Amino acid sequence: MKEYRKHLTAVLLAIISIAVLAGCNSDDGKASGKSDPLKVHIALNGKMGPLVIAKEKGLFNEEFSKLDVQIEWSEFQSGPPLLESLASNRVDLSFLGDGALIAGIDKNLPFEVIAQTGRGESSVRILAQAEGNIKQIEDLKGKTVGVASGTTGHVYLIKALKAHGLTTDDIKLINLQPDDAQAAFETKKLDAWAIWNPYYLNNIEKGNAVALKVKGKILAPGAIIARNGFAEEHPEIVEAYLKVYKKAADWQIENPDEASEIYSKETKLPVSTVKTIITAEKPNIFFTEDAIKAQQESIDTLAGVGYIKKSFNFKNQIHHEYIDEAFKK
Repeated sequence: MKEYRKHLTAVLLAIISIAVLAGCNSDDGKASGKSDPLKVHIALNGKMGPLVIAKEKGLFNEEFSKLDVQIEWSEFQSGPPLLESLASNRVDLSFLGDGALIAGIDKNLPFEVIAQTGRGESSVRILAQAEGNIKQIEDLKGKTVGVASGTTGHVYLIKALKAHGLTTDDIKLINLQPDDAQAAFETKKLDAWAIWNPYYLNNIEKGNAVALKVKGKILAPGAIIARNGFAEEHPEIVEAYLKVYKKAADWQIENPDEASEIYSKETKLPVSTVKTIITAEKPNIFFTEDAIKAQQESIDTLAGVGYIKKSFNFKNQIHHEYIDEAFKK
């Protein structure tokens, strides 16, 4: 029994010593002013875009090192699953296509619109089977059409159908994420597919598909976003993020060949295909009247068909302060 007590006393003394040492180490850390870097969660939305360039080229290193920030990267095929992570505080900064953006605002999800990503004039198309009997939008009636629900492709499809006197009730709509839709389209389980680049151009170049012509011009501007609580607590990081995003966008414009090589490695697509895509429209992070107007038209259209509860004023959702501060003269 005495031996047991001696052993127990020795164990307790050892535990107390460890606790004291840990406390000293903790105090030493506080005294030296050192702390763990802030983790910032940045989400890639797809395999192409300035964020991919920024990650590959290490462009965040300079701006974020000044702020003692460590990046945690995540990647999503499309906006809707990204929104789920954002709502769970697992995404701080990213960008969204217009479908996920509008749906997120409609559901009062916790993010702010801090910049745009261009007009989106060349980014989305409706594909039909190259050997099929669908030659025009009207031929989609009664056909099976794939799209990732809530994405920019979904918005484009709704607007294109409306322009030709149809609605989604006139088609058999199948909700598929891009990679699953690619497999379904290749095996001809889909008659048509509403999809963005690089998927649509790749399928056209392979001879798998034709793009259906749509009346008028449908723009699909995206937006750069920041999670509400994060933006309020760390505006300087949001501003640094915008600076890096623009630096990456400018680098892509100035170096299309090298940028195409980077994207080709990510997407496994031919460099020539990628270059066609990225030179079709220059990325631009600043708010423009035509992009804002296009976004408002999308909002009104989606409210009109009941996809969102009600229309809202997109201009009221814009937070200019971060971009103004980041690029003030």
